[in-house]
Amino acid sequence: MKNSSTLNPVLRQLLLAQPGKLIAGAALAALTVVAGMALLGLSGWFITATSIAGLHASTAMLFDVFGPSAGIRLLAIGRTGSRYAERLVTHDATFAALASIRVQLFRGWSRPEAASRLLRQPARLLFRLTADIDALEALYLRLLVPAFTAVCAALLAGVALGVMQWQLGLGLAIWLLAAGGGISWVVARRARRPAIVRSRGIEKLRSSTIDLVAGQTDLVMAGRIDAQCAALARIDVSLAQADVALQRLETTAGAAYGVAGSVTLAGVLLAVAALVQQQAMNVPLAVLALLIALTAVEPFAGLRRGALEAGRMLLALRRLAPRLDGKELAPPSVDTAPGLRLEHVSAAHAGSHIAVLHDISLHIGQGERVALIGPSGAGKSTLLAIAARELAPLAGSVHAPRACLFTQRTELFQDSLRDNLRLADPTADDARLWEALHAAGLDDEVRALTGGLDTLLGEGGLGLSGGQARRLALARLFLHESTVWLLDEATEALNAQAAMDVLQRLRARCEGRSLLIATHLRREAALADRLLSIRDGRIVGDLRRGTRAFEAALAGLRGD
Repeated sequence: MKNSSTLNPVLRQLLLAQPGKLIAGAALAALTVVAGMALLGLSGWFITATSIAGLHASTAMLFDVFGPSAGIRLLAIGRTGSRYAERLVTHDATFAALASIRVQLFRGWSRPEAASRLLRQPARLLFRLTADIDALEALYLRLLVPAFTAVCAALLAGVALGVMQWQLGLGLAIWLLAAGGGISWVVARRARRPAIVRSRGIEKLRSSTIDLVAGQTDLVMAGRIDAQCAALARIDVSLAQADVALQRLETTAGAAYGVAGSVTLAGVLLAVAALVQQQAMNVPLAVLALLIALTAVEPFAGLRRGALEAGRMLLALRRLAPRLDGKELAPPSVDTAPGLRLEHVSAAHAGSHIAVLHDISLHIGQGERVALIGPSGAGKSTLLAIAARELAPLAGSVHAPRACLFTQRTELFQDSLRDNLRLADPTADDARLWEALHAAGLDDEVRALTGGLDTLLGEGGLGLSGGQARRLALARLFLHESTVWLLDEATEALNAQAAMDVLQRLRARCEGRSLLIATHLRREAALADRLLSIRDGRIVGDLRRGTRAFEAALAGLRGD
């Protein structure tokens, strides 16, 4: 029961996204196989019947060659057309369903802690969107459709031969289903473990390679570079072993299907020979039966690839199911009331249940500017993450409108300047983009670039200096339609002159917005009307501008 409930969200999303097209695609695939069987069988019957009729002038004159010829042409054209249509319909339906699943996955991941989880597990989440989704594609195209087609082929063969002699038809259908299905089941069962090992190994290899490339300097300094390379080598050996096991199974499965086909052909040959000898069946019908039996095994052989990948498919279903549960897809509520309000909030770091914030209650009115001060580790950044809905509280409630988080880390992407800016507002036209760049003090430098807004950045914003990247992030903040700005040590990495310029621009654009600033720098805290002192995850002081305590606390912060 547990496995069923786990698989249901993924199967429901995959099979019900385009049910009409998926059913039509499976039907067209079956029609293609059936047409191929009928084409070969009718051609064999026609050649044999024509040869026999030609032995005598009287039968040759009476034999109808036009009807079977037309049937053969119709089947040939129909088979080609149905195969083309089947490919179009099945792939269109599959890709549409997979696109829908990717959207659902993004929504499932776009919950609190999404960004921190992405930073901790970039390779794993990428693998879910690529390899695991590809496994779902194989589930329909390589397992479900071939299985349906093979069953249809077995039933058609049974019916066709049953019309000639019912015991022969029944025996053939039972044999095909038992032998073809049995081989596929055994292959799927034996391939499950190596397929899972291979899938997990590829994920580990990708993750470890990313760690090696991104952290090679730290690994060398720590003397762990050889150990990391050795770990990669062990993963590669494990992958090679899984590949060899799957290749052996594929070869064995091919041989098994070949033997099953030969046994089928031999059995039907002996049966129809006996019937012809007893004059219960004529030779052309015997040839028809023989050729239908010959082609009826081929669809089961098409199940081989799907059976080999069944373990990978089941693993993907289990791993994707939690994020496709509809209960997790509702977006967090966003208040329309201005300001920010936290009521008795307790919180822990991402992935932990040990509270680092304890019973925090905080209210920031519209247009109010508040700075969080305190030693490192006191909980300032965690409180900002709660306000940004990036971290879910362990207890308490958060009431906030749309907020924009501006940190010392600048996230830029390998794309154009224009598209990096439009992350904040996809609908912004060039006029608004230039306005935001002007407000951030970057417009002259962008105009000096050959491509202007179309200038392509490298990975991580390569092509811009640190200061330019910071101002681009600032322009993106100005574009974002939010009433609450969350600043987390926003000028920490800048020199004093650049930092003061950034802060002046923030002050000029923050009119009417609420600000929550986490800082240990005097220049950033000077933006605030209130200073909240945090120690050990608790607010221990609330100081307002104009009081001696406020000025003393501000003076005690680190200067430029």
